[in-house]
Amino acid sequence: MILLYLPILLPLATASLMVMPALPHRLRYPTALTGSLAQLAVTLLLLQGVLDAGILSAQTGNWPAPFGITLVADLLSAAMVVITALMGLAVILYAQPAVARAGGGPLAFAHVLLAAICGAFLTGDLFNLYVWFEVMLMASFALMTGGRGWRAVKGLTAYVVLNLLATLCFLMAIGLLYGLTGTLNLAHLHLQLALVDGDATVTAVAMLLIFAFGIKAALFPLYHWLPAAYPQLPIYTAALFAGLLTKVGVYSLLRVTTLLFAAHQAAILPLLLVSAALSMLLGVLGAAAQGDVRRILSYHIISQVGYMALGIALFTPLALAATIVYLLHHIVVKTNLFLIAGLMRHLGGAYQLERLGGLYAKSGLLATGFLVAALSLAGIPPLSGFWAKLLVIRSTLDAGHLSLALLALAVGLLTLYSMTKIWQAAFWHPAASPPAGTAPGAATLWMGAPVALLALITIFFGLGIEPIFQFATHAAEQLVHPQIYVKTVLGG
Repeated sequence: MILLYLPILLPLATASLMVMPALPHRLRYPTALTGSLAQLAVTLLLLQGVLDAGILSAQTGNWPAPFGITLVADLLSAAMVVITALMGLAVILYAQPAVARAGGGPLAFAHVLLAAICGAFLTGDLFNLYVWFEVMLMASFALMTGGRGWRAVKGLTAYVVLNLLATLCFLMAIGLLYGLTGTLNLAHLHLQLALVDGDATVTAVAMLLIFAFGIKAALFPLYHWLPAAYPQLPIYTAALFAGLLTKVGVYSLLRVTTLLFAAHQAAILPLLLVSAALSMLLGVLGAAAQGDVRRILSYHIISQVGYMALGIALFTPLALAATIVYLLHHIVVKTNLFLIAGLMRHLGGAYQLERLGGLYAKSGLLATGFLVAALSLAGIPPLSGFWAKLLVIRSTLDAGHLSLALLALAVGLLTLYSMTKIWQAAFWHPAASPPAGTAPGAATLWMGAPVALLALITIFFGLGIEPIFQFATHAAEQLVHPQIYVKTVLGG
């Protein structure tokens, strides 16, 4: 089915057009924007197709599974490509004042990154998941360092080194799995791993994959690269990374724990549970200690990923549904908070809290957008974050982990503390000195449009949680009972 290929091919085609010398500079940003709109349209059609017909599968080159390259869209992966395209559109809209004069060159790499992320969500093959991870790494490194000199490269060393370590572990796991089963197709692996003798080897493979995906997701103790790297990025790049990159790691953890290693829970899930709890706690404590808006938001990514990993570690249908709700909520809110941070810098002249102030008087709309996103991140009703946290805490209590439920509540309160600190310093208190930022103007309105859009999505997400929870419940059922997935891919 062509719809399975288009979320990947369209952004790659857009990136190719944007770097063609024959394309005038003035047309490169419109090309980026048009390509992003087209990607969003085809992902929505794909999601509708999955809702109408169930899980969809395509075999590249008509090679039958498990021998060829397989693309698969179930409810989870279809939702993830839609929200990826939506975040891509929001960031490209926001970036117009910063990149249009340069012809939109950096956005070509953004489209390559969007293609790789969609490829990771849609692949039905473990080796091709590795390939898309590598494309993501190359595109993200180009976005991080492009035109910013050697100092930027030095500052991102931790990001590169840890991601190369993840690559090494991922390749080792792929080699061991192929040696054990003779296949790397995820659906075929589900069947073949059930026939493997020797739990120790399978457990070792699972640990390697969890380690690799834990680096991508920035889980404890593998998160130090994230707060070191993200504050150094152009803010539109940081917003795209913050919303999507760690979620690819979370998605990969969801996919392999449910589809490949469900029979090895006793060895895997306790480790993931401890990592999730420490990520929640250390991430929020790190955020509380920071005085730079970007660093506060970066540490909160770590704590919020901990909530998602907690849902995976509990491994009940409700907990997995809670993880899916949390994924969708957090992608929107975290992308928006980084976009808001860029507007705070644009109007206030700094990211450091001690240098900001009076932004409420400068832009009431920006203050409103920040409140919506910040209160949702902290879990204040009736916004999306409240329901996401409530579902995780409810599933934790149902599993008998009272201490973890209390930890999740405490992390929410500390998150609220960090958001209140930003509000008071940047918006409520007057500036200590005349701000170095600019007055609101056309660029502010252009950058504010995607902020307003994502804030509205957050509000409607919270008010319309019932159909979203039902969707997440059905997606979790597909994960817990993968027989339909396997049958769709392999036939029979």
